[in-house]
Amino acid sequence: MPEGHILHRLARLHTEWYSGGPVRVSSPQGRFEDGARAVDGRVLVHADAWGKHLFHHYDGGLAVHVHLGIYGAFTDTELPLGEPIGQVRMRMIGARYGSDLRGPAACEVLTEGEVDAVEARLGPDPLRPDADPERVWARMSRSRSPIGSLLMDQSVIAGVGNVYRAEVLFRHNIHPNRPGRDVTRDEFDALWADLVDLMEIGAQRGRMHVVRAEHDGGMPSYAKDRPRTYVYRRTGEACRVCGTPVLHKVMGARNLFWCPTCQPG
Repeated sequence: MPEGHILHRLARLHTEWYSGGPVRVSSPQGRFEDGARAVDGRVLVHADAWGKHLFHHYDGGLAVHVHLGIYGAFTDTELPLGEPIGQVRMRMIGARYGSDLRGPAACEVLTEGEVDAVEARLGPDPLRPDADPERVWARMSRSRSPIGSLLMDQSVIAGVGNVYRAEVLFRHNIHPNRPGRDVTRDEFDALWADLVDLMEIGAQRGRMHVVRAEHDGGMPSYAKDRPRTYVYRRTGEACRVCGTPVLHKVMGARNLFWCPTCQPG
């Protein structure tokens, strides 16, 4: 599932490409036909993201809400667009660019009040300038739940997914099973600041870069054309820092990876 940096990158791109002018919106697949009709030809005011949610805000107080889920993806290109390929849920056409959305978990038109309701259910997003880390600390510092679970709870902190969860805990030598209330304030402050930096790099580059320069060597990445990770999807491989085999387990139905030496229990 795309993590928050991808949605913020899309929001910035779509604001640059489409804001300030009318956008033709259609649903070649047909599943978003009524929603597309409601915003077709309206002026896109701006796009923004909160966690894993993307919002296209149009004039007249309507917004298209997109959650990519596991399979969703935008294809963005310069005009002209060819005939739709595959199941295109939503097609956007501006003055110079076009975007096709396929396979989202959600694609719906909301009022601004409904947008506010969606955002109210989400925790602070490290990539938003209005994010309040004190809200995260208040939840985490009182919780007996493992920090590995809290980081994935979108009502606690929005936008962090499996990769950032595993990697930021490694970078701060925190075992994923440690209860949230046992994380110190200094550890939390450092972890939050690191998430802000790492996710901003991801938003700018469109790729996660989590390995420090001095460790960015040795075994290749877990997949072709992906930057190296410290522990994510490296079960049994040597830790890039200490050489201990990386461990794996399932936490909250999601795969979790850590180094038992660098992240002692």
